[in-house]
Amino acid sequence: MKNGQTRYGALISTLSPREVIGLVGQPIDRVNDPYAVALAYAKFYDERGGGVETEFKQSKQGIGITKRNKKRFPAQQMVMLLGMLAHNVLIWTRRWLSADAPKLASYGVLRLVRDVMGVSGFVEVEGSRTITRIVLNRAASLARHSAKAFQVLLKDEPVRVVLGKT
Repeated sequence: MKNGQTRYGALISTLSPREVIGLVGQPIDRVNDPYAVALAYAKFYDERGGGVETEFKQSKQGIGITKRNKKRFPAQQMVMLLGMLAHNVLIWTRRWLSADAPKLASYGVLRLVRDVMGVSGFVEVEGSRTITRIVLNRAASLARHSAKAFQVLLKDEPVRVVLGKT
């Protein structure tokens, strides 16, 4: 560039320059200044909470998919799809359980897997297929919360959820 001109690269964003300028509190007349717009995008990006990255990290750690590279693309694709399914099932489970155990609503995937799904116990089965009782270890710190939530979740099923020694 010559004569002091500066070239700015294109930014990819769902927000228009007018929206970003407004969100960072700059005067709207700066929308035509490419330098001010670039700084507004940078400031807006820097002020974000990083919640998405944190959620991805917790999900990957909770599900245990931090290093699962496969040599063949279809195998790698299957690992990715299974990871997505596991993540979704855990998020649904948190929603179902937190309706009756509000304490669990703030748990991330890692804590949900480690602390809630890690409660020891056993399942009693009648015959070869019918679950009749779920016994959670009453010594576990989250067993009482989990048992209450599972009881409500399974109220229409012939399954009893109880606390006991495991």
